[in-house]
Amino acid sequence: MIEKSLNSNGKLISLSTPKVMGIVNATTDSFAFACTNISEAEVLAIAAQAISQGADFIDVGACSTRPGSTPVSSEEEWRRLEIALRALRNHYPEAIISVDTFRAGIARQAVEMYKVNIINDISGGADAEMFPTVAELDVPYILTHSQPLPQEQPAHVAVLEYFARQGDVLHRMGVKDVIADPGFGFNKNEAQNYEILAHLSDLLNADLPLLVGLSRKSMFYKPLETTPTSDLALAATIAANTLALKGGASILRVHDVAAAKAAITIVSKTI
Repeated sequence: MIEKSLNSNGKLISLSTPKVMGIVNATTDSFAFACTNISEAEVLAIAAQAISQGADFIDVGACSTRPGSTPVSSEEEWRRLEIALRALRNHYPEAIISVDTFRAGIARQAVEMYKVNIINDISGGADAEMFPTVAELDVPYILTHSQPLPQEQPAHVAVLEYFARQGDVLHRMGVKDVIADPGFGFNKNEAQNYEILAHLSDLLNADLPLLVGLSRKSMFYKPLETTPTSDLALAATIAANTLALKGGASILRVHDVAAAKAAITIVSKTI
C-alpha cells in the first residue's frame, strides 16, 4: 500500500490506514439512494448516518453521472449543491467534504464559498479549465479514468498508463495531491471492470493513492439479477471492496459506510 497523505486546508490526512468516503446524492435520478426532493433535511439525514458510522470524507454530488443519464444544467447543479453544502457546513463544520463535479466553475464556487476540501471529477478533466482551477485552488483532486479503452491492450494497462500520464500533467501544473480512481463502470464493460479489479495493485505503479468506487454498481447487481439497493448488491460490494483493499486501495467510496469500515478492520488483520 502506498504511504500517502493529503493536505486539506493545511491539515495532513494520513492514508496509511484506508479511509471511507460516504456518498451523499443531492440528486433525484442517481442509480441508488437518490433524494426525493433535494431538501436540507434529506441531505442531513444521509450525511448524519454516514458520519455516525465513521465516514472519513463526505462526497456530495448534485448532477447524476450514471450511464445513460442527461446532466442537469450548471445552474441546477449549483442550486442543488448549495442546499447540500450550506446544510453540511452549518451542521458539520469540520467535515472533510468532497464535491463530485466535472465542471470547473462549480468546483471553484464550492471551494471558495464553502471551503470544500476535495474535488472529485469523474470526467478526468474534460472541462479544459478543471486542471488549472484545482491547481490554483490548491485542493486534492480525484482523477477518474472514464475514457473509452483501447482494444489492443489489457484494460488495467491502459488505465495505468493514463494515470501515469495525467498524474504527471497535474503535478507539473502544481496540483500537489492527485488521487486515482479507476472509474469502474465508466466506458468499461463487465469483463474490463473485473480485469481492472483483479489487477488493481498494478495501478499502484503510477505512484498515486487509489480511490475505488464499486458501491452497488451494475457489475454486481446485473449478474446477480437483482437491484442496486438490494442486500445482494451490498454483499457483492463488500466482497469487491475486500478485494480492492487487498489490492492497495486507500479510499473506498460507498453508500454503506459501516460495512466498508468493517471490511477495513478485518482486512487490516491480514496485512
